[in-house]
Amino acid sequence: MGQTTPTAAALREAMDRAGVGVRELARRVHYNHAYVSRVLHGRQQPSTDFLRLVDTELGTTLAPTTPVPPASDPGDDIGSEVAHLHDTIRHLVALDGRYGGDAIAATAVQVWRTAHRQLDRVATEGPDGRAYLAAVAELAELAGWLLFDANRQDEARVASLEAHMLARHAGDTSMRRFALTNLAMQDLEAGRVGESLRIADELLEELRLPPRVALLARVRRGRALAHAGDRPRALAAIGTAMADLGDSITDRDPAWTWWVDETEVTGHEGESLLLLGDASAALERLLRAEEMSSRRRTDGRGTLYYRISVARAYRKARAWRECEDALLAALPLMDVISSGRNRRRFHETLREIRRDREAPTWLRDTAVDIAGDLG
Repeated sequence: MGQTTPTAAALREAMDRAGVGVRELARRVHYNHAYVSRVLHGRQQPSTDFLRLVDTELGTTLAPTTPVPPASDPGDDIGSEVAHLHDTIRHLVALDGRYGGDAIAATAVQVWRTAHRQLDRVATEGPDGRAYLAAVAELAELAGWLLFDANRQDEARVASLEAHMLARHAGDTSMRRFALTNLAMQDLEAGRVGESLRIADELLEELRLPPRVALLARVRRGRALAHAGDRPRALAAIGTAMADLGDSITDRDPAWTWWVDETEVTGHEGESLLLLGDASAALERLLRAEEMSSRRRTDGRGTLYYRISVARAYRKARAWRECEDALLAALPLMDVISSGRNRRRFHETLREIRRDREAPTWLRDTAVDIAGDLG
């Protein structure tokens, strides 16, 4: 390789026509910009998945009608195996968005462990070997998220710690940071507030931290402080993240931060206000996050999360009819999105309603009926 291929030339021409640069195309198709650059310079055989995404974005017809089979042994062709792993990751991400962690976690764990077992057969000191190591780190990160969503928290932490370790060995700073932000999130779920705060502060102390990574670290810090009951510092951290949203998109932001946007920060602000006892202010943010999420993701994934949070906030605000409406709106999504974490959150909300002596009898009865339907 190293010479411009017909596919690379056609891609370059299409990018020029659309006025799209390397980093912008990478952001749109959720590929690393270095991968796009290698394709353009003839140093990377583009995967079928990549070409299909480019066709969708740029209106081209670059993807072949039949995919190129992946290499079966990473020792034979590491580059092809790395491309295959990245294709698998994108496929798993798409399935997660459609079906949820319960349905996909076991498959992701199996792929991650299988790829990990191949590490002994790969020379990880070279560029190709480090790329393979980084791909396995990304698989571990994804497995950690899916296990977290499936409410398998101990396993999720193991996978995220593995992702962090592998990313460090691969020299993949971006994935190492991603794993840390996930660990901070998982620590909060497990009640390890101090550890979550330590990770966020550790990230924020890093030099030349990309803006959106710094923004996410501030959000994690704010949530940890809200759990600790420190209202001024919690809201200050999230307020800084919100203020930085408009300036955060730079060439240094990794591709995985595509989802760190106004919806995400607004939702975390609402959750923090709810933790701090301000249900009215929390409702304003959570309803807005739910509305933005329904526009951003048509699969219902983010909508389900926020609908459960909205129901909880309505209960705390003593808005009983609105609470019932939110519960009934969330219920159909539970049949589509198999998320153990959201199922647990829904059951917790229903239990809070049943135990709330100020809640009207009809609402407590509704909560009992819904819990029975959920099983």
